[in-house]
Amino acid sequence: MITFYQTARFLKINFTFLRYGLGELLFKLSPSKRIRLPLYLLVWSWGRQKLGLAERIRLSLETLGPIFVKFGQALSTRRDLLPTDVADELAKLQDRVPSFPTEQARDIIENALGEDIGTIFSSFDDKPLASASVAQVHSARLREDGSEVVVKVLRPNVQSEIRRDVELMRLLARLVSYLRPESRRLRLVEVVDEYEKTINNELDLVREAANAGQLRRNFEGSSLLYVPKVYWPYCRKEVMVMERIRGIPVSDVERLKEAGVDLKKLSANGVEIFFTQVFEHNFFHADMHPGNIFVSAETPEDPKYIGVDFGIVGTLSAEDQRYLAENFLAFFRHDYKRVAELHVESGWVPEDTPADELESAIRTVCEPIFQRPLSEISFGHLLLRLFQTARRFNMEVQPQLILLQKTLFNIEGLGRRLDPDLDLWETAKPFLEQWVKRRRGPRMILSELRRQAPQIMMRWSRLPEMLDQKLSQLQKTQEQTHRMNLELQRRVTRIKYVVGIIILAMAAIAAVAVL
Repeated sequence: MITFYQTARFLKINFTFLRYGLGELLFKLSPSKRIRLPLYLLVWSWGRQKLGLAERIRLSLETLGPIFVKFGQALSTRRDLLPTDVADELAKLQDRVPSFPTEQARDIIENALGEDIGTIFSSFDDKPLASASVAQVHSARLREDGSEVVVKVLRPNVQSEIRRDVELMRLLARLVSYLRPESRRLRLVEVVDEYEKTINNELDLVREAANAGQLRRNFEGSSLLYVPKVYWPYCRKEVMVMERIRGIPVSDVERLKEAGVDLKKLSANGVEIFFTQVFEHNFFHADMHPGNIFVSAETPEDPKYIGVDFGIVGTLSAEDQRYLAENFLAFFRHDYKRVAELHVESGWVPEDTPADELESAIRTVCEPIFQRPLSEISFGHLLLRLFQTARRFNMEVQPQLILLQKTLFNIEGLGRRLDPDLDLWETAKPFLEQWVKRRRGPRMILSELRRQAPQIMMRWSRLPEMLDQKLSQLQKTQEQTHRMNLELQRRVTRIKYVVGIIILAMAAIAAVAVL
């Protein structure tokens, strides 16, 4: 049933589309051509036609508010579904929204932590450091030890707003799929479902704090990445307190140059961080856009990244890791047959997929790419073209690979902004070759045995008990079988007895009849 809120929101969406001259999208949804002329005559849509379609889509999402901005950001990662210009424009969506009143932020913090702000913090800045669609951040100082911290606070009523808007998005997606069957290839409902999972994860700040804690452990003592400390006593679902970091925004290239930062080294370090997270730790920061990355210039000759905002992380299964690494290596060896085999082996495409046809399709897509210098080849675009090609062979959407593709696009864009001559393959190839070699070597086998040794020993220690249980079950089964056989024999005996009586009776009747 459509609610009053959904009706009002739906009307606002339509008005916004028309205001930004997106009537052409509405026309495509309408089976009738009669409404086109009146819509074209709407005055508010005239001035917007000068802008490109992709830009008008971005502006309309910004007008519709934070939840739609967030949806546009998520949608921009689905380059396998969108035209390139639309995906590029949506990637420009910024999560800068007006802050909500500090009084509300204070109330949320005090209700969540059960104490007055003055009891917890010796100072609390009422002016937010940053404000986004889901939360805003304030600087503060802990009364306990004087540590400088940042306090992240969820927006008031954000959960209910998101729930209502997501339901409306799902309704619209179903409507579009119903009215225009050809749009089903875009899997709009599936995209909305993915978005809902992602944004719901961001609404739990305890989950984000746990992600930060895991990343901090993974890079403990590393010269590549610093992850701020989480202050767990002050973390709740609506509130998170972390160490305040100070660094240069990675997007501010001029400041980095002024600080003497080695940009080539910084760029290469970013690539190493990505592959380390994906293949060594199997836990990667999946929202590494420039707004979430800073640089420590304490050692400019060997600069270190500082990460923030850990609401979205990704993991891969061991099989996905191996197949992905081998795919990259096979690509750059031009071994398209192996690429096709890996897709079938991994289950990314159905088992009955003709490997030779898939190999031919991949070769057709990739050969033109490899005519360019390696420093100009984009891993992200290569992965994208791979997914687009495999989609023609009924490849199922792999959410974990979509997150990986998004992160790879961010890392590449960031790396080449810092160093236009970045050769991603020069850094990645030896890393992947060593990783694959280790996974196949005796050390890895021994390591896996060592990892599973406690479980194996536990099973062995329970072996007598398990054998006793099995024997008891077997004995019970045998007893049941014996009882069933006895019962069956008794029934057969009864049947024989009855049949014998019937035969004797019939013989007696026949004898009497003869006499």
